[in-house]
Amino acid sequence: MSQGSIRISGMRFWGRHGADPGERGHPQPIDVDVELTCDLTRAAATDDLADTVDYAAVYRLCEEVISERSCLLLEALAGHIIAAIMRDKRIAGVRVRLRKPRLLDGATPEIELSSSRAHQ
Repeated sequence: MSQGSIRISGMRFWGRHGADPGERGHPQPIDVDVELTCDLTRAAATDDLADTVDYAAVYRLCEEVISERSCLLLEALAGHIIAAIMRDKRIAGVRVRLRKPRLLDGATPEIELSSSRAHQ
């Protein structure tokens, strides 16, 4: 099996996340990038959406996790996104990057977590 990557960058969703209770009092933007490692060989040959991971479905999954959960830490939120994405057995690995824009006097904290089938 040859591995390829699918990247979805620049997603922005609104959620109630943060260690400070005031951060969870109102929705704030969370920026998201994901990179999926999967076999893209079949999709490249067939040009059929059924043979790949649907980007729109991954987008909706990220939106659902961020908007419906409330986490203290971006690390925990990224972990929930990874768990949801890895339910798709076609995905061999995932990397998630989360940012809270303009949180710290204009600075943007960012975290990155990854997981693969080999580490589960």
